[in-house]
Amino acid sequence: MAEPQRYIAHFDLDSFFVSVECLNDPSLKGKPVLVGGRERGVVAACSYEARKYGIHSAMPMKTAMRLCPQAIVVGGTRGEYSRYSRWVTEIIAAKAPLFEKASIDEFYLDLTGMERFYDPYQWTIDLREEIIAATKLPISFALASNKMISKIATQEAKPNGYIHVPAGMEQEFLAPLKVNKIPGVGEHTYQAMQELGIVTIRDLSAQPIELLERHFGKYGAELWSKARGIHNSEVVPYHEAKSISTENTFEENKTDMDFLMAELVRMTERVAYELRQDNKTAGCVAVKIRYPDFETTSRQMTIPYTFYDDELIAKAKELFHQLWRRGQPIRLMGVRLSELTSEAIQTNLFEDTGKKTQLYKAIDDVKGRFGKDAVVKAGGQKAEGERSAGTRTKVKGPNEEERGEAAPTKFSTSKFIRKSGQGEKGE
Repeated sequence: MAEPQRYIAHFDLDSFFVSVECLNDPSLKGKPVLVGGRERGVVAACSYEARKYGIHSAMPMKTAMRLCPQAIVVGGTRGEYSRYSRWVTEIIAAKAPLFEKASIDEFYLDLTGMERFYDPYQWTIDLREEIIAATKLPISFALASNKMISKIATQEAKPNGYIHVPAGMEQEFLAPLKVNKIPGVGEHTYQAMQELGIVTIRDLSAQPIELLERHFGKYGAELWSKARGIHNSEVVPYHEAKSISTENTFEENKTDMDFLMAELVRMTERVAYELRQDNKTAGCVAVKIRYPDFETTSRQMTIPYTFYDDELIAKAKELFHQLWRRGQPIRLMGVRLSELTSEAIQTNLFEDTGKKTQLYKAIDDVKGRFGKDAVVKAGGQKAEGERSAGTRTKVKGPNEEERGEAAPTKFSTSKFIRKSGQGEKGE
């Protein structure tokens, strides 16, 4: 039996951080705007007006300001980015049969089978219009037969447009594009290809697979397939894990604030470590307390996506103080992280996070070699010296229940349909 025709849509919020800043401050619209740290930081995002000066994301801010001294620098409001990202996610989740949230501003939708009831292309256009009407954010998409084609096509649809690459037309669509349009082809590989006379994807597809393997190893075969539009990666359901949690039942009931804070730090560090090992960030943190009479209460708060101990610990402490009836003994305490998504790279772009991320990586490497509790913050040391009745850490899967106690302009290129919307230019 033949495989069903796949329909994969890729949605990408255009220049997401800048677009959010312009919504919050309309005076920024149409100006060269840089989002990021002002001194030693890097450019997290920039408007199209800024790009005209050669500025791009990840560029040192000092370099960007030399290229465009009149640029307006905004520090970035991560809470707002998380809020808008969740808003778009909720709209997509309510409509799409299967979707993957690839980053804070990027989504894949698997619409395979939908053609029996709807026109997938028109359905996707309608979804885009609904997102724009609700959030006022510009968003581009492409519909194709696989994830790679849809992602590449979305970049061609920007700003604020959309493209349909019909099945069977993948190679024709790819052929004139530069080979570095293929995801994963970095500057080094691109230069090596140019030395071989490979500039466009058509050039790449014409090469013998043996030559590509000789120059690029096993990656050569992958490049050969991609140049022909072959890509079989599946859309991964967004909620492959609902939460990561840990809890500790104390051997003796506890009222000592120093101990309780130390234990809270230790447990939060533990679940944050698990989070980073899965290359995920959390958008919600919760604390649970059980008293000697088994009365159990919990409280949670939505947070900007993060995987850093210090940010999660601060929120866990805040929740604890809101929750605990001071002076009452505690039998059990727990910490849970939820709203997990693969946004590890984008969560903290507005601080000098390079060194911070390297520090956490070094700490995690030590924990990986010598155990999760090999390195703990000073605030967590007291809890380590106390015995407990049992500590339990759990990652909840998608089928497990939480058990809480308590008007566009049309133009065409070749046989591909592209439509450009009016409004904010995208990234």
